[in-house]
Amino acid sequence: MTSLDLAPGSWLGSTAHAAWLQAEGQRLLAFAKASQLPDGFGCLDAQGCLPADAGSETLQTTRMTHAFALAHLQGVPGYLPLVEHGVNALHGALHDPRHGGWFARPHGLGDSDKAAYLHAFVALAASSAVVAGAAGAHGLLEDAIDVLQTRFWSEEQGALRESFSRDWQQAEAYRGANSNMHATEAFLALADVTGDTLWLDRALRIAQRIIHTHAGANDYRVIEHFDAHWQPLPHYNRDHPADPFRPFGTTPGHAFEWARLLLHLEAARELAGLHAPDWLPGCARGLFDSACRDAWNADGGKGIVYTLDWDNRPVVRERLHWVHAEACASAAALLRRTGEAQYERWYRCFWDFIDGHFIDRLAGSWHHELDPGNRPAATLWEGKPDLYHAYQATLIPGLPLAPSLATAVAGHVTKR
Repeated sequence: MTSLDLAPGSWLGSTAHAAWLQAEGQRLLAFAKASQLPDGFGCLDAQGCLPADAGSETLQTTRMTHAFALAHLQGVPGYLPLVEHGVNALHGALHDPRHGGWFARPHGLGDSDKAAYLHAFVALAASSAVVAGAAGAHGLLEDAIDVLQTRFWSEEQGALRESFSRDWQQAEAYRGANSNMHATEAFLALADVTGDTLWLDRALRIAQRIIHTHAGANDYRVIEHFDAHWQPLPHYNRDHPADPFRPFGTTPGHAFEWARLLLHLEAARELAGLHAPDWLPGCARGLFDSACRDAWNADGGKGIVYTLDWDNRPVVRERLHWVHAEACASAAALLRRTGEAQYERWYRCFWDFIDGHFIDRLAGSWHHELDPGNRPAATLWEGKPDLYHAYQATLIPGLPLAPSLATAVAGHVTKR
């Protein structure tokens, strides 16, 4: 069983709460439309405008393409052309026509390396675009799968390699939990779109290594950084603790995100008739509990701090919007999986905090960062470039744990 009946009065069963989530999702989508550029999507400023020097980025283009595909699948007019714009951009200037794979920016300007993190998002965007029926999406999906399988996936290690030079000849001697976490998300979607359960087996191998083995032995604190042989690097980026993608220490937001993905993986494997090990929900509980215990109000103020050191002391005390979005989505997944009142309480607590501090009802979208006093800030995040995390947080509470998001929104299965 991957889902239990909700208690009377649960917000997950409330029509009023569902309407609120839908309205908030539409508000987020309307703001994000302005991110379109001729060769993809770029980063919006705090007022929802593209800066004069804005350029398209693969990360923004993939996330917007994925989110706009979900909007189209919800039945919201005007988003399919944006999905197809994203698909065309990923076929175009963001793609490397000589060596294959995708750059971070058009034509590899500034950085021509090929990163697993970005390629996982290309696969996610392509799979969602296929479900949405976007022109060109099938070809993009085939290309993304080919690169993941031939360049990044390590059958020996059961996880993704991290990054390569433009010509694939030089590999980075580093392994990252973050890129593999998003690969797990992408693999769930690939399994649904292709019908190949191999992707569910690969997702399980990733989760077993990073969560069941490493986080499970570390009081469910996610170890983010490893060497090429998957030995932990606990002091990685100690001198640059606020790195936006590889921060020092632990990142509680990833514990929430992993907890949700483990429950999706359990449900997906059961739906496919595959064995789902008992440690999947057990680890999901442990990750959620550790993040709440260690990071909520960790410095005496409300909210979840961005990072902690290995003694659970706050390092980067800013509160980031995506962390709280994932906390909400994780609480919703655990509530749907267990029916337990503690997850209802956390779910309401997180949304109340978001409503009171992150939602920007004047300029639109959400503030992406708050300082330790919970005032809007821009130390780590400039502007409001991200739709993906917040928008998914408005969708996940109303969906089953499996199949993956685009397939579920498309209504391929009924809600359990």
